Amino acid sequence: MAKTYGASDIVVLEGIDPVRRRPAMFIGGTDKTGLHHLVWEILDNAIDEAMNGYASQIIVE
Repeated sequence: MAKTYGASDIVVLEGIDPVRRRPAMFIGGTDKTGLHHLVWEILDNAIDEAMNGYASQIIVE
């Protein structure tokens, strides 16, 4: 017989732990697509900051 699911089966992850355990939930995948999404987010956020006057240059190393 299958075990019933209850409140005691729920594990609450805090801090960065949810991202470490299930990265695909946050970035869309752990392959090239996920990496592309991360790079796009970095550039998009940097451009937004510059356009809103919070940065005068963007340096990516």
